[in-house]
Amino acid sequence: MPQQNPLPPSSVAALSLAEKTSLTSGSGDFVTQGCAAASAPAVVLSDGPHGLRLPKESGDGGQLDLHSAAPATCFPPAVALASSWNPELAEQVAGAIAAEATAHGVGLVLGPGINIKRSPLCGRNFEYFSEDPLVSSELGGAMVRGLQNAGVGAALKHYAANNQETDRMRVSADVDERPLREIYLRAFERVVRRDRPWSVMASYNGVNGVPVSENARLLTDILRGEWGFDGIVMSDWGAVRDRVAALRAGLDLQMPGTGGRTDLEVAAAVESGALDEAVLDLAVDRIVRFAQRTTDPVRSPGDIDVDGHHRLAGTVADQCVVLLKNDAALLPLDPAGGSVAVIGELARTPRFQGAGSSQVTPTRLDVPLDSLRALATGADVRFAAGYALAGTMPEAVGSEARLSEEAVRLASGSETVVMFLGLPPQDESEGFDRDHLDLPAAQTELLERVLAVNPRVVVVLSNGGVVRTAPWQERVPALVEGWLLGQAGGGALARVLFGAVNPSGKLAETVPLRLEDSPSHPSFPGEEGRSRYGEGIFVGYRGYDARRSEVAFPFGHGLSYTAFAYGGLRVEEDGEVLRVGLSVTNTGSRAGREIVQIYAGGPAGSRVLRPVRELRGFVTLFLDPGESRDVVVELTRHDLAYFSEREGGWKVEGGRYRIEAGASSRDIRGCVEVDVEGDPSTIRLTGRNTLAEWLGHPVGGPLLREWFARARADASQEGQGALADPVMRRFLADVPLDVICEFPQSPVPPASLGELVDAVEARTAEGRERRGA
Repeated sequence: MPQQNPLPPSSVAALSLAEKTSLTSGSGDFVTQGCAAASAPAVVLSDGPHGLRLPKESGDGGQLDLHSAAPATCFPPAVALASSWNPELAEQVAGAIAAEATAHGVGLVLGPGINIKRSPLCGRNFEYFSEDPLVSSELGGAMVRGLQNAGVGAALKHYAANNQETDRMRVSADVDERPLREIYLRAFERVVRRDRPWSVMASYNGVNGVPVSENARLLTDILRGEWGFDGIVMSDWGAVRDRVAALRAGLDLQMPGTGGRTDLEVAAAVESGALDEAVLDLAVDRIVRFAQRTTDPVRSPGDIDVDGHHRLAGTVADQCVVLLKNDAALLPLDPAGGSVAVIGELARTPRFQGAGSSQVTPTRLDVPLDSLRALATGADVRFAAGYALAGTMPEAVGSEARLSEEAVRLASGSETVVMFLGLPPQDESEGFDRDHLDLPAAQTELLERVLAVNPRVVVVLSNGGVVRTAPWQERVPALVEGWLLGQAGGGALARVLFGAVNPSGKLAETVPLRLEDSPSHPSFPGEEGRSRYGEGIFVGYRGYDARRSEVAFPFGHGLSYTAFAYGGLRVEEDGEVLRVGLSVTNTGSRAGREIVQIYAGGPAGSRVLRPVRELRGFVTLFLDPGESRDVVVELTRHDLAYFSEREGGWKVEGGRYRIEAGASSRDIRGCVEVDVEGDPSTIRLTGRNTLAEWLGHPVGGPLLREWFARARADASQEGQGALADPVMRRFLADVPLDVICEFPQSPVPPASLGELVDAVEARTAEGRERRGA
């Protein structure tokens, strides 16, 4: 990774106040302000989580013109890329995007987006990876590495708790500390600590009532203080309401530029003493260092390997397709014979990306219908639109009925039907959330009519967010989740359907039976400007498992044209590392790729609510027929930790944990148990702690028992058997010790409580000295 260039300490100090303030806001919609006196070039920025949104002319692009862009490779968006569970592929994609960015003079790509899919209704879910922070961090971190290893900065976004589009510029995400840390910040933490992004983008929303752009706790205390982030924090476009408060909180760069208006506000605050100039200097220093990171030579657009990048987009899309169902091995279809009815306008007019700021003008586009016909060496492939999409609607009266009739006739005379169903662009986009999970009624009604005349139906879905497949999934023998697959997705779908590619994608989010089953449903998207994250840590599969809810398709699910057997699961402890090993065998007749998922659950008797299981690692492997291979996934102690609000940090509970290997969160192929030593408590005991907390403390527990033992030895004391009596011990468990001290028969009188607390402190300090702390 390119290193930041050293900046002479006097450079920032020598700048005028006007020069310094100008550097902390953009000079236009997608260009930062340069400053020759600080050796800081202007940096061109581009939307581009899955490909560049480039202006037609060189230089700055229009913020609101989401369609006027020069061609760039449109790779599979995050919703599809996550289903590959393949960080190596994600890194290759980012490297290709970086090559195109460099050729067009772009120094920073605005992505990847690693927000959690809290609700399947979020309109921007197509830009995010998963409902699970591990999947999000592994794929997102790979993209950061791919961009920055090629000399182009990544803007990790949207920090933090940006999980809805409804009222997105004002809403407060009201979330408790534990879910905030374990679910919504954990992917950001992993990527920041490990992959060192050059930039983090602060989101529009607030967190617990404080706008993120003005949230010193998030931007300074946690991001920089705890995680060691050394890049710049930039705003999302239009997110800053109080520029001075934002600088004070740790936001370095306001985007887009405001024509100098807010620069004057900052200067006035410095001159009046309302803003310490040292705060401004620190932001300017970070911006200058960031700008100097982006000074690699610029290649011309002609240097881009357009054909190679399109092939890469197709290779990636191959691994993103998820085979959800395949009864009686209906798939793959025979390309050499039979008749195939392809039904659905989406086969001819594909949706390959979502709407909003991430839209890419593709260099070319593979159409599924054309690709199917190209691969059919002898099969008779015929087409009927079946329904219309917005913008393609025939104007003749009764045209919808005519399209439906034509499709039913074609289906009745064909051996197999492949129906392309999905969401139209107006149903999901950045800027608004979805109202429901259903496919358009015209599509599901057509499906029922087709099934009535031909039961051999393969449904191929095109959607950026989860759609409800119940109840019709029970009557469809084969179901393929095609997501939004980028510009080469049409070819990938054809290769999977005809068996040229063995599907290997796995769901990175749960498909529920009903919207009402979603754990966040009662509190999404909130009301009156606040969204209460009432489900806590039980997001996605964690929530479905906790309530034992049936689902349509579970997290991690995905079928193959072959089969895999797991065996020999074992766990070996090596200091701070748990090595989980097992063997995987391809028991089918063709080569295939499997994604082995490692989950952890427990410990038994935990003092806090824990999910049934949580993904803690995964590995992908490609096996020939009959081939077996041993795989090892390393877990650290920290992977087993929860965030303790009481102790103010991550804590590993001691006890027996379940380590599971599965093909999905509900297809567990092996389980072993392992005893893990817990972390020592950091709680400073006082009289306000309960009896249970005292007894559970590694130092306070033994000392309190000593006091009770002395009380038992004193015949004049009554009630000395409180700890020996299990009923009494449970009765007193949640009673603070200072209350117990007030009982007339207490073994610890009020006057002695301070002595006991001091004894705990002294013995704890002795223990630290012995350990060399």
